[in-house]
Amino acid sequence: MSLGRRSAYAKRGLLAGAALMVLCGAAQAQEALRPAAASPDGLAPGQLYMEADLVIRDDKNKTTTARGDIVVRYQGRTLRAQELVYDEARGLMRARGKTSIVNADGSVEYADEIVLDDQMKAGVATGFAARLPQNVKLAAASAVHRSEKVNELNRAIYTPCEICAPDGTSKSPTWSIKADKVVQDKDRQLVYYRNAVVRILGAPLVFLPIFWHPDPQAERKSGLLTPELSPSNRRGLSYEQPYLFVISPHSDLTLSPQINTKVNPFVNVHYRKRFYSGAVDARFGYTYDKDFDNDGDRFGDLTSRSYILASGAFAINDKWRWGFTAERTSDDLLFDKYEIGGVYESRGPYIADDRRLISQLYLTRESQKSYVSAAAFSIQGLRPGDNERTFPIVAPLIESRWEAPQSIAGGRLRLRASAVALTREQSPVNAPTLRLDGLDSRRATAEADWRTTFTTAGGLRISPYVQGRIDAYSIDDNFAGGVGVASRSDSMTRALGVAGLDVSYPFFKRYNSFTAIVEPIVQLAASPELKQIELGRNAIGDLVYLNEDALTFEFDETNLFRPNKFPGYDLSEDGLRANVGLRGSILWDDGRRATLLVGRSLRNERNEAFGAGSGLRDKASDWIVAASAEPLPGLSLFGRARLDADSLDVARAETGANVSSKWGYGYVRYLRDRSNPNALAGSTKVENLDLGGEVYLTRNWGLSLYGNRDLQQDAWVIRDIGVVYRDDCTRIDFIYRKEDTILGRLGPSESFTIRLTLATLGEPLYGN
Repeated sequence: MSLGRRSAYAKRGLLAGAALMVLCGAAQAQEALRPAAASPDGLAPGQLYMEADLVIRDDKNKTTTARGDIVVRYQGRTLRAQELVYDEARGLMRARGKTSIVNADGSVEYADEIVLDDQMKAGVATGFAARLPQNVKLAAASAVHRSEKVNELNRAIYTPCEICAPDGTSKSPTWSIKADKVVQDKDRQLVYYRNAVVRILGAPLVFLPIFWHPDPQAERKSGLLTPELSPSNRRGLSYEQPYLFVISPHSDLTLSPQINTKVNPFVNVHYRKRFYSGAVDARFGYTYDKDFDNDGDRFGDLTSRSYILASGAFAINDKWRWGFTAERTSDDLLFDKYEIGGVYESRGPYIADDRRLISQLYLTRESQKSYVSAAAFSIQGLRPGDNERTFPIVAPLIESRWEAPQSIAGGRLRLRASAVALTREQSPVNAPTLRLDGLDSRRATAEADWRTTFTTAGGLRISPYVQGRIDAYSIDDNFAGGVGVASRSDSMTRALGVAGLDVSYPFFKRYNSFTAIVEPIVQLAASPELKQIELGRNAIGDLVYLNEDALTFEFDETNLFRPNKFPGYDLSEDGLRANVGLRGSILWDDGRRATLLVGRSLRNERNEAFGAGSGLRDKASDWIVAASAEPLPGLSLFGRARLDADSLDVARAETGANVSSKWGYGYVRYLRDRSNPNALAGSTKVENLDLGGEVYLTRNWGLSLYGNRDLQQDAWVIRDIGVVYRDDCTRIDFIYRKEDTILGRLGPSESFTIRLTLATLGEPLYGN
């Protein structure tokens, strides 16, 4: 039968069954019990639907009883029971006999019997069990709803692991938590445990007579976080215990003292605050101690040692943004010695190289057709041999671009403007011990870029373009080279331009199960002769050019078809040149694919602005080859190389593979470089192998591997080997790691790590 608002007795009976969700303290149930504008089961607000074999109303005793296969639906929740009794005189509701509630999210709660007052302020459930989201199972001998603020479970067990074997028989969960009593205090937003035991495969691992943690329903709560215990030959045995202080709904502070047996304690602090327009995230660290070596032997004077890693980003309005980063440390090896993680991360729009810190202040404005930014930053180097006095202070750095909203002469027009000033305290050349003043430079640039595209009926694609640029430079304290040094100060302007077109003509051929594509590509470019900005000559008489923004230039497939292959402004290509290539692809119908690109750059004259090892100095450049393939599901391959123009010897090559399957995953990377990517430097040799992965020998047990080998030095930089156990709710890693000596860094180290990760409990309980 269907009951409306007049069926108050049946409605209260349903609410008695709904008490089961209240008893386990789930916020979802509380939301489900509130009237809604539209019920997911189609009932109108305040209505319910009930089926029962028999409904009895006893007016004398003022009781209503429903018996049989009872099904009650209300606000998207379904109650099933064998008996439902409402005692109006005593104000009690009782549901019993295979009682269960199925919620809209699929979670299910069970109880042998539920008793609840008609105000839903207190109640008891016996034989309580629940299957919640994330496959969590919860059971208790009894669940007591003492008030709207306090819930209690007695003789409770919690696990997200499977408790049934494939044949349907019961089994011990991989891990579980048992406690004599669990109390949820909503006022204090805490959950208390008494006599709790963490069990692994049924065996007790940790016994905690009493402990507490923030209520999962609470947004945030002060308290202890996961500790970290790690043995180290540098610091001895270290124990770090974070504690979270919730300062306000919008800010918190985490204090993490690190206690070491060999060296003095180190304190880490993490502060976060969110404002209406942005947020600040700041990390600090401090200790007062001597320096120490790889074995923990201290030396030198006692002094303060510290670091800061901070950032902030704020919105002024829907277009304007500003922000900052502050990154500094007192010791180059501080992060390594105290094993501080998350250091070399991107915190702002400008990113420093590895093992270098950047502090910056920036302002940006962005719209659909325009962008402008202004910034200033400085860099701290932590590499061996870094001298901060030789690093420039960049202030200001201004960049802007604007695109015309409508086509100009049938094409797209973009305008750009930029300016930068670099100031150095000390020059890195000409006997650094003399501490000569560093080179200072200033540049202002305005440029225009126009391009359009035509495609013929036959498929020929032609894209003409025109680019023009004006640069103005001012240079002070020029000490480049020891022979023919230019004047200490100079100002100059120059005009640059390039005109050309891109031409491509893809050919398609359809076969039975795949499509083949061959596409010749040609880019033509012409620029007037350009005089690079010369600083002087080095000790062997070669010209030294101003080059502040193209120090890490590398010729590969990503810039093969660029009219100006230099990534910055200081150096630029000129003359007549053609970039040519042939790209081929095979696309199978089942998703497999393979691509190959071969190309090179040709010019009418040599360009001495390119370094000897760049592969671009001669009239005919080195060959660029790049390929990728996905021959099988779960397998991908890639390779890229630069081959010498005459001998076809490998100047630089990188190749790798990725594989994944139900048995695990793996990857391998190989890099061989016989030339320095710095366009103005001499050659160096690099050869490196990087590999890693996991493979499972059985359903639960596997091996993990990671290694990084310097093939040039014939030595491993780092290598890991581990044994892994995993199932649906647990992962245990046993990892042996060895790090070899790195020049200018700390010495070699060995460690053994045991890392236990339990599903639904967040971070590992123990890790090295």
